[in-house]
Amino acid sequence: MSPPPSVSAASSRTEKESEDARSDGGRGWRFWIIFLALCMSLFLTALDLASVSTALPSIIHDLNGTDSFVWVSSAYNLACTAVLPLSGRLADIFGRREVLLVSILIFGAGSAVTAAAQSMNMLIAGRTIQGVGSGAIQVLVAIVTADLIPLKDRGFFQSLTGATFSLASAGGPFIGGAIAQRTTWRWLFYLNLPLCGIAFAVCLVFLRLRKPPIESYSKAFFAIDWIGNAIIIGSATSCILALTWAGIQYPWSSPQVIVPLVIGLVGFGAALVYDRYYASHPVVPAIIINNRTSLGGYIASFLHGLVVNSVAFYLPTYFQAAKIATPLLSGLYLFPSAITISPSAIAQGIIISKTGKYRVIQVIGWCAMLLGVGLLTILDENTSVAISIPFQIIAAVGFGFLYATTFSVLAPLDPTQNAAALSFLLFVRTLSSAWAISISATILQNQLRTHLPPAFLAQIPPGHDIAYSAIPIIPTLAQPLQAEVRAAFADSIRLIWHVLLAFAAAGLLSVLLQKDVALHSKMDRRWGMKEHKKGGAGAAEEGVPSRETDTDTDTEKPVVVDVAEGQLGGEVQVLPGDALQPQRD
Repeated sequence: MSPPPSVSAASSRTEKESEDARSDGGRGWRFWIIFLALCMSLFLTALDLASVSTALPSIIHDLNGTDSFVWVSSAYNLACTAVLPLSGRLADIFGRREVLLVSILIFGAGSAVTAAAQSMNMLIAGRTIQGVGSGAIQVLVAIVTADLIPLKDRGFFQSLTGATFSLASAGGPFIGGAIAQRTTWRWLFYLNLPLCGIAFAVCLVFLRLRKPPIESYSKAFFAIDWIGNAIIIGSATSCILALTWAGIQYPWSSPQVIVPLVIGLVGFGAALVYDRYYASHPVVPAIIINNRTSLGGYIASFLHGLVVNSVAFYLPTYFQAAKIATPLLSGLYLFPSAITISPSAIAQGIIISKTGKYRVIQVIGWCAMLLGVGLLTILDENTSVAISIPFQIIAAVGFGFLYATTFSVLAPLDPTQNAAALSFLLFVRTLSSAWAISISATILQNQLRTHLPPAFLAQIPPGHDIAYSAIPIIPTLAQPLQAEVRAAFADSIRLIWHVLLAFAAAGLLSVLLQKDVALHSKMDRRWGMKEHKKGGAGAAEEGVPSRETDTDTDTEKPVVVDVAEGQLGGEVQVLPGDALQPQRD
């Protein structure tokens, strides 16, 4: 029985692509240049995010921002979170490369505004612009990586992007502390400008990716689920607004916190209902969350983000307050933790690629996190910094291993859902950062009010954040007041570690929802690296992959190819996209 003409044509075009790929040595130099461009873009956002927390006390002191300091992070997280679901859809319409380039420009513009800020309001505005660019960059890097590499082989490459993020996270606190101490915190953001220029140039020249043809960009643009996006953006704004105020400006039990928090949570539920039953192009398709393995992966990613972000944000606070470390030293003290995440992330990626087993990796990760964070609870103001190093390393092994949650999300899904699934995954992770910082800040504020000596509390202006107002003062205090304040900080931060233990335990339980679904080698050939075309015109010049058109509905259906062993030059089987169904648990 002969195949339909559309499939035969698709097969011939795919065979030509495979021949071109073989002539280019499979994953040749162009692939690695593209992958380098992605890593450079990701490094840019990670370095900025990691360096700001260490320099935050200096920024607050310089701009007199103790009453609005929390917005330095919250505005960034809000913008980053809100733009994530929309970024994936825009990339589907306008192409991955174009959206990534615009995102780098936006991030650079936000960096310039932040660096030049003369007030907290201007700095927060700059951080908001940065957040828009950062969110889009992160999701585009994840999507393009999925476009280029089948899930079965993606463990190693995902570990490289994770290592890139971790390397920037390792250097960020040290760089941030050094700059804040030796020069001015403004150079943290000025430094982004040449990095943006380099990342933009590399992506512009080398990031040559194919994309499906679009008959009308205007129709495609208006086909975006604007209602669903508006509900999600509004809900995220409401939640983060409540979390920003909670425990600092208003009590958790106040209407100013409860009302926006409830509106935000109900809004997220309404967005899912709208997308499931009413949206023609849902921003969060029901297919990506209607199996328990993917759902378990999203839950685990949220809990992972809660713990990682809290530790990364408040361990420097412990060093600067309880150990009276300078910003530079606090960044150096975090270095063992940061450099451990990279090799552990690489290790988990390699193991998963070889074995296909991601649940056991998560179990190891959660257990290491439980042990490491549990050991942090014994730290006090007199504990040697050297003792904290193995504690950090154990926890960091768990942090790195738990990047495996991505495989739980993607394994049951078809590659045609990559953009939506990865956008929502990053949305969940970023939203968890806002919850982490807010919950930990509330715990610290309340504990400090209880444990700090009244003589010291009297020095903090009413309405100002206690922690960031106190840190610059501690080195100047006379004994025994200084020792009492250091002990109060150590005791207060200890409660944060206890709460994080509960989150880590819940994360371990989330593994029970998941199954080890086989990692597939399917690829959505609408996207990916443009191959060299030896002559020809039309679709070959555009780099248009194999497609099938439904003549009854005049809608294009993606064609997914199954690449044996994940090699571009291997045997290729062409399957109509509508014939593929997600694997059910």
